[in-house]
Amino acid sequence: GILEKIRLYLIKKLRPHLEDRRKYHQEFASSTSFHGVHNIVQTQSKTRKVLWLLVVTGCLAIVIWQICSRFIYYFSWPTTTTVVVQYVEDVKFPAVTFCNLNRFQAHAVSNLKIIFLIWNIVSGVLQKFAMEDKYSRELNDFLLGNQNFSIKEFTRKNGFYLNSTTLLECEFFGKPCYPQDFEHVFTQYGNCFTFNHNDLPARRVSLSGRGLHLLFDVQQEQFTDEPALGYTDAGITFVIHSPKELPRFDGLGLLTPVGMHAQVAIRQLKSIIQEYPWGECKPDIKLQYHKIYSTNGCLQECKARYIQDWCGCLPFILPGNGTECDLLKFYNCVYPAVYDIEIKGLCTVGTHNSTCPAPCEETDYPTTVTYSSFGGEKAIKYFSAKLKKSPEYIRQNLVRIDIKYHDLSYKITQQQKALTISELLADVGGQLGLFCGASMITIIELLEYIFTNFCWVCIFLLLKAPEMPQWNNPSQNQPTHKEKKKGIQEC
Repeated sequence: GILEKIRLYLIKKLRPHLEDRRKYHQEFASSTSFHGVHNIVQTQSKTRKVLWLLVVTGCLAIVIWQICSRFIYYFSWPTTTTVVVQYVEDVKFPAVTFCNLNRFQAHAVSNLKIIFLIWNIVSGVLQKFAMEDKYSRELNDFLLGNQNFSIKEFTRKNGFYLNSTTLLECEFFGKPCYPQDFEHVFTQYGNCFTFNHNDLPARRVSLSGRGLHLLFDVQQEQFTDEPALGYTDAGITFVIHSPKELPRFDGLGLLTPVGMHAQVAIRQLKSIIQEYPWGECKPDIKLQYHKIYSTNGCLQECKARYIQDWCGCLPFILPGNGTECDLLKFYNCVYPAVYDIEIKGLCTVGTHNSTCPAPCEETDYPTTVTYSSFGGEKAIKYFSAKLKKSPEYIRQNLVRIDIKYHDLSYKITQQQKALTISELLADVGGQLGLFCGASMITIIELLEYIFTNFCWVCIFLLLKAPEMPQWNNPSQNQPTHKEKKKGIQEC
């Protein structure tokens, strides 16, 4: 019943006559803004019809090819890189973290080799250290006999310290600075100290050629590393980094040996990377214990999560608020866990699908370092009289470091989209307008024409559909099956 009513309504109201359909097609072809179509319809010459048909078909094929190529190029996610140098009146000074290559005081404990081995296990969380089997028994005996031994407190008290005896001179942009201006931080070198930590207060330089000037006394007779484990150098190592990031010495530390004067010229380089799929960064990723995102900070937090889940404690050298691991857990659980994390690839960096993708914005400080011997004869005599030390002591213990900006500028390396959505639409519109004279209005006209014909086809198929079978009981006016059979027999 419902289907029949629909049929009647379509027949009376919506089904167009054949002449009306022909008239609609003729009017569309004559009035459409799609150039060339009306020339095919209106011209009387068959030759001109064929020529215009070839022209329109060829232009349409070229448009389809060009538009497909632009979409293929867009979905390849192309990028371009621009480099801009900005000159400013003043520029922020970076953070600088200093460490003594000698980690512990020689008189702190009789067996320094054990302390170095323990510290290597602890710092192996940051930089992996392969411990030889020949030290395992000696290390086990020490751990069993000193279960309450805290390498953290031992390092803080007996490691490298920064005071008036180790920091002989400090000057920043013509003003004196003091050991109190440095923040203590643990690294693989033990006690280290950061100048301009956390950018509070923000220090700026308004003149190139001036910056941070330091004079260290490494005090070799008090701080002695173990040559058997590969620690043979004496001097200061330092790394220049953003004030809001942690220092990273792995492959980035600069070394200044004793008796040398290092002049460091720095530049500021900002890198801006596009988000995936154009680049590798994820703008929505945040770190829990760091103000800004960095791959190094993310990697440390990733290791901290796995170690805390496996060992039930957290190494003090990693960020977090968990229970601090004692030496036995460091040796029996944390040390093997770091190997598992690296072998299984649980904390990966770099790509967008890794645990720690590349940061969307990063600030680096490329450096140029030049060295000279520290002090001439008069300088040696001056410091020898001032410090009441022998000239040989001055040559074997003092290190001078000058860090300054090369010029008051910073370079921005920015990764940009080679083709944006608006540029893609402009390319598509340009191809349509050049070869077909089409615009958005033309596309709407074509969509309307296609939709109208589609509706007519649906109406035609619906009117030609077979009638619904009668599933109800036969009415009184219709003969029953028995009556039909009887009538047939009588006939």
